[in-house]
Amino acid sequence: MTDLAQQVIAGDRRALARAITLAESARPDHQDEAEALLAEILPRTGGSARIGITGAPGVGKSTFIEALGLHLVGAGRRVAVLAVDPTSERSGGSILGDKTRMPLLAREGHAFIRPSPAGGALGGIARRSREAVLLCEAAGFETVIVETVGVGQSETAVAGLVDTFLLLIAPGGGDELQGIKRGIVELADIVIVNKNDGSFAEDAGRIASEYAGALHLLRPASAHWQPAVLLCSALEGAGLTEAWDTALRHRATLEEAGELTARRKHQALGSLWDEVSQSLLDRARGNANVRAMLPELEREVASGALLPAAAARRLLAGLKDSGQ
Repeated sequence: MTDLAQQVIAGDRRALARAITLAESARPDHQDEAEALLAEILPRTGGSARIGITGAPGVGKSTFIEALGLHLVGAGRRVAVLAVDPTSERSGGSILGDKTRMPLLAREGHAFIRPSPAGGALGGIARRSREAVLLCEAAGFETVIVETVGVGQSETAVAGLVDTFLLLIAPGGGDELQGIKRGIVELADIVIVNKNDGSFAEDAGRIASEYAGALHLLRPASAHWQPAVLLCSALEGAGLTEAWDTALRHRATLEEAGELTARRKHQALGSLWDEVSQSLLDRARGNANVRAMLPELEREVASGALLPAAAARRLLAGLKDSGQ
């Protein structure tokens, strides 16, 4: 076993950070090294509770995650937080400010916070988020929390990565029930109404009742679990124990029904085809034939002289003619 793999398994946080950086790298030599590293640590993976947390900006995701993380660390658990930041389409950069948004948790020796840029990946998660989860599990983190960039059209990708999917909402945003897309609500295993404190408390209770009623009308993600709606105040630390106990109860329910194993197998196959799609796209972009054809085809599509689907077929034909 390589030194880096040994250091990750020993729980060295700096080694874990280096390993995730290696896995996220687009360099072919780094990808080969990362693949070998992941093969070494793979037998040590799969034992964590994988929790996905999503919610619109401003609902208090960072405050909730920090409060929950501190609660778990206080109970003797090791917690990893993988926070994905959106990447600018203009500059290609990300803020990656999660350690500054969770300063107390960042200082805990049994916690690990890793911000990652989403890059061009859809779904509010980074392309290598799955590999990052596996590395955190190999490093001995019993709980891995994946925080996504916010509720959007393709945000549901996080549900293909975790065991339990939490939707965080907060009062004060108008018609909260209509403001969240149905597809995301249907995937939620637990809905948490945050900011149940002060002047928001009355609205929080009303919203929780509305969601509880709405969820009974929707088909749940699992035949063995009716999504729970909970009240919480991350600021005051209220409701955290119930939220965590409910997440554990959800995971235990799936495990007892055999659904946890089936869900993870389905997720792994989904990741396979996501990677195939992205790899084919990378290969097409790097192909000499495709690059030569692209400027003219883009001009024709932009001018309306050629349908995008027809242009795509020509590009694929060019890729095929090159032997790739």
